[in-house]
Amino acid sequence: MASASASAPVAGAGAGGGKDDELADLVRRLVDALSRYADRLPFDLDRQKLRSLTTLAAISITLLFAWKMLRAPQEQARRPRRRAAPSSSNTSTRSRPGTLTTTDACSSADSRAHEAVNQLFQPVNLTLEQLVRHKLSEGRRFTCRLLGVILEETSPEELQNHVTVKPSVVEVLLEIAKFCDVYLMERVLDDESEGKVLSALSEAGLFVGGGLIKDKVLFCSTENGRTSFVRQLEPDWHIDTSPEIVHQLARFIKYQLHISPQRPERIATNVFSAPSLEQYFGGLDQR
Repeated sequence: MASASASAPVAGAGAGGGKDDELADLVRRLVDALSRYADRLPFDLDRQKLRSLTTLAAISITLLFAWKMLRAPQEQARRPRRRAAPSSSNTSTRSRPGTLTTTDACSSADSRAHEAVNQLFQPVNLTLEQLVRHKLSEGRRFTCRLLGVILEETSPEELQNHVTVKPSVVEVLLEIAKFCDVYLMERVLDDESEGKVLSALSEAGLFVGGGLIKDKVLFCSTENGRTSFVRQLEPDWHIDTSPEIVHQLARFIKYQLHISPQRPERIATNVFSAPSLEQYFGGLDQR
C-alpha cells in the first residue's frame, strides 16, 4: 500500500511537467510567429521591445487558451468515482465499461491541445494581391527606375544595344499597378534607347489590360533629372538602385525601397532594402 501511494505523486509530477513543456512550447511558437510577421511590416520595429511585448502577450493568451482547453477534462478527472461495494465472493473491484480514467482524461486533453496548437500555427498562404496590398501600406503613387529593377541591364550604355525585361517582375508590377499610379523612369543616352525600352515593355505585356501607361514612362539625360521627376510627382513609394538618390529623397518621400544585392546600412527609418522588387513586394521568399 505504501509503494502504491508513493507512485501517485511521481505520476502527477510527470503529467504536470508535460503540460509545462507544452505551455512553454506554445509560448515560443507564438513569439516566433509574431516576430516573423513583424518582418513583413513596412516600418521599422525595435526587436528587443517587440520580443518583450509579444512574450507578455503570448504568455497571457497561452494561459487563457490552455486553461479553457484543459479545464473540462481536468474537472472530469477530479470528480470522485463511486467505490464499488465489496463483494463477499470477490474483494477486488472492477471498473465499469466506458469509465474515463485519470490517465485517459489527461491524454485526451493533451491531444486536443496539440491539435489546437497545430491549427493555430498553420502557415497562411497569402495571394500575390494580398501581399502587394500589405506592402504598399495604402500607397497610391509609385515611382521606379528601370535599370537594375525592371530591366536586366544596369547601365544606359547597355540600352543602346539591347533591352530585356525581367520576367519575374512583370506579374508583381502589374499587381502594383492595380493599386497605384505607376511611373517608370530612366536616364538614356539617345532617342533610340527610349524606343527600345518602350518596345521591350510593350512586348512584356506591361501596357496591356489596364496595366501601365506608356505616357508615364519618363526619360531624362542626367541622374539629377530622375531626382527632379520624383520630387515633382511626390510619390508614396520610390524604388531605386542609387544610394545617393535614395539618400537625397529620404526627407521628401514617405517610403523608399533600395534595390541592392547586398544588405546596405539603413539610411533612414522610411528606407527599406531588398535584392529585387519582386522579392520585397511579391514575397517570393515567403510563399
